[in-house]
This record gives sequence, structure tokens and C-alpha cells, in this order.
Amino acid sequence: MDRMRGKFAFAQWILLCCFSAAAIIPAAQAQAIPHFKVDPTWPKQLPNNWMMFNAPGMVVDKSDHIWVIQRPRQMPGADAAAAQTPPTGECCVPAPSVIEFDSQGNVVKSWGGPNFVPDWPILEHGLTIDGDGNFWVGGNYEQGPGAQLAAPIAKPKDLSLADRQVLKLSPEGKVLLEIGHPASGPANNQDTTMLGGPAEVFVDDAAHEVYIADGYMNRRVVVYDSKNGTFKRGWGAYGMPLSGIDNGKPPAHDTATPDKEFRGPMDSIDISDDGLVYVTDRTGDRVQVFTKEGKFQKEFVILPKTLGTGSAWTTTFSRDKQQKYLYVCDGFNGLIHVLNRQDGTELGTIGHKGPNAGQFNQIEKIVFDSHGNMYTTEVAPNSRIQKFVRVK
Repeated sequence: MDRMRGKFAFAQWILLCCFSAAAIIPAAQAQAIPHFKVDPTWPKQLPNNWMMFNAPGMVVDKSDHIWVIQRPRQMPGADAAAAQTPPTGECCVPAPSVIEFDSQGNVVKSWGGPNFVPDWPILEHGLTIDGDGNFWVGGNYEQGPGAQLAAPIAKPKDLSLADRQVLKLSPEGKVLLEIGHPASGPANNQDTTMLGGPAEVFVDDAAHEVYIADGYMNRRVVVYDSKNGTFKRGWGAYGMPLSGIDNGKPPAHDTATPDKEFRGPMDSIDISDDGLVYVTDRTGDRVQVFTKEGKFQKEFVILPKTLGTGSAWTTTFSRDKQQKYLYVCDGFNGLIHVLNRQDGTELGTIGHKGPNAGQFNQIEKIVFDSHGNMYTTEVAPNSRIQKFVRVK
């Protein structure tokens, strides 16, 4: 009997410990995050013998159509065999830079690409649609002997000029505004007349302002009037003034101590409905959060021991009213991190590194449609777009 009482007491102690452990788990960690299932039928095969290559930009419009920007000039010659002179194979030719897909994966419209308009970027990067339906396109080519161009189909006339501009285009593709201009020379975080590898933009329609993650050559956030291109303000990591940003290469990444400046590239900039600016510092393995005036609020560190191309590529918010989830693309580790947007607590991850459907390798961008379905882009080696259907 004493032995049975002892076993019963031991069982009660184990049960009490289990309940105690459950009680101290933070509530945020217990949140159920959305789940998705890959749709292998999306998109459909492209028409006109087209093929896409690296796609570093994606946006969803008011009709739940998905717009993608990709890089014809980076397509290897073996993939663009039909575009060679003479052709070296049956497939394929580079698709236009900007492609519109419907929810079934059909191509609806396409435009853009080398020489489409003056100062079209050599290496497209970033795509945004503002409230008036206008498109904003950046680029991140750095001058050199074509090192970033695998086998250019339409070779630029001057490879000494870097992408240091953002274009605003009408829905028909007419240039409405150009901020910056193609130029040679080193990074210059103090010069606001031109940019330095602008990767992504966010348009604040109510304030008529455009926020630019100017972070491939430069390491800063800059804000301009979205109507006339007048410079408004800018800052670096932790709200550092532009005058204090070092134009040289960043020091070696210290995985134990956050870097004092953005390391870059800065691939993403988003503004939440409650007016906070979220900026990714890719090889700094972090997301920094600011007010619209550039006052530093907080930072979320993502797998800080990640080296290589870094863990914090781009961000987006969940589509619920509170935007309670912050999704962070981790291109190097092949994951999407799902964070509590308020405090940065990681609630879970989506995906796994690899080439199969539903996996990721260098995931660059994610967007959500109004039904909660998720769309992703990847750059080389996968060089593809995928759709994930919300299942719960």
C-alpha cells in the first residue's frame, strides 16, 4: 500500500510539473500561426516560349492579381537558347520584366525590360503599386565588367553606370517621375540627388511620400515627395543621421553584438497600419523598426549566427486587422519566420531549404491576397514563384 501511495504521489508531482511548465510558456508562443499548402499548378506555363529568371520583386493589386518583376538580363544563355544569334536551341526567350498573373496562374499582362524606357534599371529590384495604380521600380546593379550579368541577352551600352535611380511609371508604362539617376562612383550616403542600389520602396499615399530602402551600395532609408521627387528626410541604423553613415565597406559581422550601422543589403521596407517603418538588414540578421520620422523603436534579431547572405531578407504583414504577424523571408536558411509583430517573438517557421515544391532556396519576397493565400519569389538557384493556399 505504501508503495502504491508513493507511486501515486510521484505521478501527482510529475503532473504538477507538466502543468507548471505549460503555465510559464509565453502566451505569444502558444499562438496558432496560419498554415499553408503549396499549389503545384500555379503559375501556368508561360506563353510565347518565355522563361523567367531571378524575380526580386512581387506585389498584389486590388484585384488579387500578382505582379512580378524579374531579370531578363541575368538569364543564362543555355536557358535563353532561342534568343541567341543564331539560336542554339528551341527554348527559350526571356520574358518581359513585369508580368501580371491572375489567381489561377494565367498571364494577364506584361511589359518592361531592357530599353523599355530611358534609365530602365540594368538589374531590376523591387516592385510597388501605389494607390493611384502607378508602378515603382528600383534596381541594384553595381558598376563593373558585367559581373552580375550571367549571360546578358540585351547588353547595356555602358556597364560603368550603376543603378542609382527609382522610376515611377503609369499603368501604361509611361515614366512619371525619376528619383536619382544612373551614375558611376562609390557609395555616397550623404548625396540625396541620387541613390545607391535602391532595392525596394513603400508609398505612403496619404502623406504623398515614398520610402526607399537604399541599401545595396548605400546603407540608408531615404524619403522623397512621391509627386515631385523632393527629398524630405533620411536615416541610417538606429536612426543615425545621414551625415554619420560611413561610406566604406562595413566591418566584419560580429554575431554576438549587433552592428552599429546597416550592413546591407537592405532588401525591404514596409509600413504597418499603425505607422511604423520596418526595414530589413539582410547580413545584419535583423529587422529594425522606426517611426515615420526615423526615430528608432526596436529591432528583431533573426538567427544572429547566420553568415553568408544573411537571415533577414524581406518582410510583410499578415492581412488581419491588427497585422499581428510579421513574416520574414530568410533566403540563406530557406525559411519564412513568423514573428509576433509587437515584440518579435518567433511563433514558428514555414518551409525548408530545398528545390522541391513548397521548399525555398534564396526566398526573396512574399505577399498575401485578400483570401490569405501566400505567394513567394525565389532567386537563383531556384528562380521561381510559388503559390501557397491558406488551409487554416
